[in-house]
Amino acid sequence: MKILSELNPKVVWEYFEDICQIPRQSKKEEKIIQFLLDFGKKNNLDTKRDKIGNILISKPASKGMENIKTVVLQSHIDMVCEANEGTNHNFETDPIKPRIDGEWVKATGTTLGADDGIGVAAQMAILTSKDIEHGPIECLFTVDEETGLTGAFELQPGFFEGKILINLDSEDEGELFIGCAGGIDTLVNFIYDEESIPENHIGFKVSVKGLNGGHSGDEIDKGLGNSLKIMNRFLWNCCNKFDIRIGNFEGGKARNAIPREAFAHITVHADEKTDLLNYFNEFAPAVKSELSVTEPNLELSIEDADLPSFVIDEDAQFALLNSLYACPHGVYAMSQEIKGLVETSTNLASIKFNKVNQIFITTSQRSSVDSAKNDIASKVEAVFRLAGAKVKHGDGYPGWRPNTNSDIMKITEKSYEKLFGTRPVVRAIHAGLECGLFLEKYPYLDMISFGPTIKGAHTPEERINIETTVKFWGLLLDVLKNIPKN
Repeated sequence: MKILSELNPKVVWEYFEDICQIPRQSKKEEKIIQFLLDFGKKNNLDTKRDKIGNILISKPASKGMENIKTVVLQSHIDMVCEANEGTNHNFETDPIKPRIDGEWVKATGTTLGADDGIGVAAQMAILTSKDIEHGPIECLFTVDEETGLTGAFELQPGFFEGKILINLDSEDEGELFIGCAGGIDTLVNFIYDEESIPENHIGFKVSVKGLNGGHSGDEIDKGLGNSLKIMNRFLWNCCNKFDIRIGNFEGGKARNAIPREAFAHITVHADEKTDLLNYFNEFAPAVKSELSVTEPNLELSIEDADLPSFVIDEDAQFALLNSLYACPHGVYAMSQEIKGLVETSTNLASIKFNKVNQIFITTSQRSSVDSAKNDIASKVEAVFRLAGAKVKHGDGYPGWRPNTNSDIMKITEKSYEKLFGTRPVVRAIHAGLECGLFLEKYPYLDMISFGPTIKGAHTPEERINIETTVKFWGLLLDVLKNIPKN
């Protein structure tokens, strides 16, 4: 039985719930790709797939609107896959379980995938509609937006024909986006030697949990806690006070999410056990007090544990903890052109130990100014190079420079004011959208991005507001009715 079928707009929620049944982890989108190919074929729509997996489904204009300009509706089909600790969920096989919680739709213990499943659902609803007024429609579904923007990178000129593109991947109803930040990943690799546990050492497990996490672009300015920073701060201070050694230190998952949890397996000389616990009892309430407004559910714990099988060598431990402490995280600069817009930021995203004596650290940088993006990435690189780590950068992706004379922006503004009696906010977003990459291949595109309100994207707290989904759908339909003629 469908849980969301009583919500409005009914057809959008029904398709969204269908999408929730299909695994669509980034880089593992084969099932959702086949679902959309079958959908296009079933509905006798012109459907094609490119080499990377992007799909284009086209629909002719409704009667009397054949001379209207073609509009490309675009969303991405992959989702960030995060689950709460203790949630037994296999993202490669198990469906997402949506539920209604007051004015929100949420998942059960996992990310919901409203980013950008709601965009996909809206496209499907338009493609199968019999009574929606619109000109020629091309629905573009891209792959792997969340972990590499691979679909947008590999999109080839000529795959679609429209010159107006509406991106359905925004998360703040009432705001129309006409620009976005570019980004780049900075990837760090430490090598360590395994050493035996020092004599008379005992084991502890340290945990940081309960943080909100959040999108590393859209929520980087919210003062949210970073679990890796908190854990490293504790370990760094302990190293200066006690004889501790690290067996493991891990946390964070997605490169574009502020990390919510971190765990460390450490040892300490038995004679220092009481002092270590006393220090923890000072440290934990101090950090919780610092973050009491933004992170009321922060949990820090320390408990007895078996000894790890080894500890990392002292030089590697010194280099790791000092470089993590020095590594910047958060807002680096605000825009001088657009009030309230974050211009440049950096996110310390994840730390992972592997079985071949390596520690991998993932960071990501964003900026609406390409030179500033490269500058902050170089600063992060410099910190880790000083510590002796190997550092490399990803390919990066361009920003989308705002066009304040955009025709589709003016049409959407007018529709919004007519429907809801208030002017929308028109702005750029610090998060990355695929639009910048589309412009490289299709430099003539006139673009806008809008969507319903989604909170907690990229975390198990992800939720989509029901009322704003109604407004999003109404706005989209009115914009399509008012696209000008060729």
